[in-house]
Amino acid sequence: MTDLRVESRGATIWLTIDREARRNAFTTAVLEALIEALDRADRDPEIRAIVLTGAGDRAFCAGADISAESDQFRYDFSKTGVPLVRLFERARALTTPLIARVNGHALAGGLGLLGMCDMAVAVETALFGMPEVKVGLFPMQIMCVLEPLVPRRKLYELAITGEPVSAREALEIGLLNYVVPAAELDTKLDWLLNRVIDKSPTAIRRGKYAMRRMESMHADQAFAFMEAQIGLVSLTEDAAEGRRAFNEKRPPRWTGR
Repeated sequence: MTDLRVESRGATIWLTIDREARRNAFTTAVLEALIEALDRADRDPEIRAIVLTGAGDRAFCAGADISAESDQFRYDFSKTGVPLVRLFERARALTTPLIARVNGHALAGGLGLLGMCDMAVAVETALFGMPEVKVGLFPMQIMCVLEPLVPRRKLYELAITGEPVSAREALEIGLLNYVVPAAELDTKLDWLLNRVIDKSPTAIRRGKYAMRRMESMHADQAFAFMEAQIGLVSLTEDAAEGRRAFNEKRPPRWTGR
């Protein structure tokens, strides 16, 4: 039992951290299960999107389980790559869109799980923060996924004060795409998913790969790289089908190739 529910819903895989009594705080087993689930979903050509959420309506994820019996922060430094960082690395390498369904508070490492997703829809009652300093720690690992999203001044404030922000402010600083009342969360999520899964899976997968690679490039390198990438995309079956469908004024029939 890993406390991670994996459900197939059509062309979407739902990953639910199922530890509601612990506000969906993760353990090493949960992180390992997430890595495995993301890997399987990304290799499945029938899967067009992945949803990450938490059980219940109190918390998306409260971060690492730091209870007395927890295995978190017991690192084996003879090995490289702690589980949370390996999860971030796997999420970054995904070519399938990963969307956070933020059903409640996202705190500490839970904010990192939110940050590793491509898009996020949240309930308006959720809080977002990095309270690690309140227990003598610092949000070291999650900085690698939050730094590209959050303006530097706000990122420093969140990390150094440990105080949370509302969903509305999280939207303003770039952590979220949409904020809705709790009763509208799944309606808005379905709206967003439908706008993902009806597009070319080939274009999305190749596009996500290219965007990630471009992030670390100098401008001249990025220009040359993206010039080559558009040439590759234009040679795919989906690109040919997209052009035919446009000219024939009909919905495209994507093959994913």
